[in-house]
Amino acid sequence: MTTKRAAIFDIDGTLVDTNHLHVVTWWEAFRQAGLHVSMRAIHRAVGLSGGDLLDHLLGDGDDRDPVQDEQLTATHHALYGTYFERLPALDSAGDLLRALAGRGWAIVLATSASGAELAALRNAIDADDVILGATSADDVDDGKPAPDPVQRARELAGVPSERAVFVGDTVWDMKAAVRDGVTPVAVLSGGIPRADLEEAGAHAVYQEPAALLAHLDSSVFAGTE
Repeated sequence: MTTKRAAIFDIDGTLVDTNHLHVVTWWEAFRQAGLHVSMRAIHRAVGLSGGDLLDHLLGDGDDRDPVQDEQLTATHHALYGTYFERLPALDSAGDLLRALAGRGWAIVLATSASGAELAALRNAIDADDVILGATSADDVDDGKPAPDPVQRARELAGVPSERAVFVGDTVWDMKAAVRDGVTPVAVLSGGIPRADLEEAGAHAVYQEPAALLAHLDSSVFAGTE
């Protein structure tokens, strides 16, 4: 009898081409608040939840103004929200999910997005017919690189860590996968260097979802058992 397996996917930069939109909208939010934060630094922080991203970029000392943090987050959400109707899925993202589902993999999303943002991302992917469920920042106490989002996604699929693969595009994704004990697979479509992803634990690295789809038979997704 075939044992259930789970293919867990990050969304931003992995299935939908949004990382640089996040960079620009966070940069503008910082600019409006009178803060200078480089786009390079923001790009490397994308994939963290909003609060963790601010901690990473601004420091987590007691001198931080919580009101300013709330305003920064609200400004970013408002700016990024203007793109909700036109978020672009990466090539073959939906086809990849359908191909894996056809091979018996349970498809689960693990993301820091929630609410209307998550709905817009899922709409862009256009593969809800094969997506079992999604975990968002609202479902866990700690976001990536903590293992909580990946663990929660596995729980949705009902599989142990050795029966799951997590596909992401950031160092935070790889670290979360390693900490949960699932197999980490990376794509370069989020703009993070291959060496950084491999150092963080990536088992394999592909250029983009289309490349992973083209090489499924030689990947960790090969086989039916």
